[in-house]
Amino acid sequence: MGRLAVIGGHGILGTAFAADASRVEIETSYGPVSLLDATDWVVIQRHGLDGFVSAPYINHRAHVRALADLGCDHLLGLASVGSLRRDLPLGTFVAPDDFIALHLGISFSHGDHGHQSPGFDPTWRRTVAGCWAERSDVPLHDGGVYWQTIGPRFETRAEIRLIAGYADLVGMTIATECVLARELGLAYASICVVDNLANGIGDAPLTMEEFRAGAAANRARLVRALDAVLPALSKEAGSA
Repeated sequence: MGRLAVIGGHGILGTAFAADASRVEIETSYGPVSLLDATDWVVIQRHGLDGFVSAPYINHRAHVRALADLGCDHLLGLASVGSLRRDLPLGTFVAPDDFIALHLGISFSHGDHGHQSPGFDPTWRRTVAGCWAERSDVPLHDGGVYWQTIGPRFETRAEIRLIAGYADLVGMTIATECVLARELGLAYASICVVDNLANGIGDAPLTMEEFRAGAAANRARLVRALDAVLPALSKEAGSA
């Protein structure tokens, strides 16, 4: 019997889906993890419950290990992203189907177990997209390539010109989670929310104020969609 875990960047803690969960402290061999645990699902705020941990310093191995130890085998990563395409404007929700993370060298293994072909789980990704279409009134763009950068800074305009030829979205977290989940045999899919146009895609340089304003504008739609979709996904994971 499977179990759902949601890894959120923003918005998840304000939903009815997380309202009745209890805070739990988990010790793993990679460090401690604070999470919210309900009977059928688990929520991790990847940037931390008590403060903000910037993207390069998130302890992804501890997070994914803790979820596996709790019996979670279906993971949904929610992510704030920049769009590399003007036809994926602010407010677009995207279920990416591939990613690029050329710099990424993270693994649970120091041996050859890390020699795997990573990727979003196709069956779980279809389930997520299907439940979203059936239960949410927020449109979902199905497919796209996510490019993971190191962060925490935004990308230069020259970097965006380079990566925009190969990807549709840019962010700093979900490729790492996906790679680690695959190593432990956990199904991983993602919903990305376009909170800004990447630096150089818009008419002016990207600022932190613009990014925060975009995230705030999208929050209510994300919360509404999660409240509608996540209970159904919990049932799907439980029946897998």
